[in-house]
Amino acid sequence: MTKINLTQKLTLFHEQWSPKIIGTANGQFIKLVKAQGEFEWHTHPDSDDVIYVVRGYLTIRFRDNAVTLNPGELYVVPKGVEHQLYAPEEVHLMLIEPKGMHHAAEALSEVTADSDKQDWI
Repeated sequence: MTKINLTQKLTLFHEQWSPKIIGTANGQFIKLVKAQGEFEWHTHPDSDDVIYVVRGYLTIRFRDNAVTLNPGELYVVPKGVEHQLYAPEEVHLMLIEPKGMHHAAEALSEVTADSDKQDWI
């Protein structure tokens, strides 16, 4: 059992759209990611998508609307709902995802890679 300082962990990497695992709980990975710009439209067919904004601002776009998250806000995208992440400036996010989570095939990149193969920090 070790406390985790999110601010300190976020200083350990600079890559964007490349989540880093910082812990586990109840079969879930807890990850940090830095992002800027627009990510592909995608779905999570088997799990909800938990997104918490640590620093910056994030817009989650849906086909019929959008929601903007400020620092300290969290949003849960229900499984199977198509969405796109957009950050005009760098945003720091915490994600909670099941181990082995896979994303829809149309969105292939580091952030959609098999979560078991992502780096720990």
